[in-house]
Amino acid sequence: MCLAVPAKVVSILDSEAVVDYDGVRTTIRLDALGEPLMIGDYVLIHTGFAIRRLSSEDGEETLKLFDELTDSLRESASSDEKATPSRAGEQQNPGTKSES
Repeated sequence: MCLAVPAKVVSILDSEAVVDYDGVRTTIRLDALGEPLMIGDYVLIHTGFAIRRLSSEDGEETLKLFDELTDSLRESASSDEKATPSRAGEQQNPGTKSES
């Protein structure tokens, strides 16, 4: 499975652009993008290449969905930690030996 990450374009120089993803800036290649790009546009990035330009609305909505997914995963992980007993508090089965 492949994952493309949305980011906002903050500068462009020749076939490279600097993009911002939630405060993290990185340089990407534009060679695989077959359409013009402007500062402020959103792009989908895969392995360091812009693969698709997004409208501002689509870019912002996609980032919002990523945030919701992240929040959901954190909540799920937090619930799992509360439901899983710690090793020190676990009961041993009567037929097992104690590790010393």
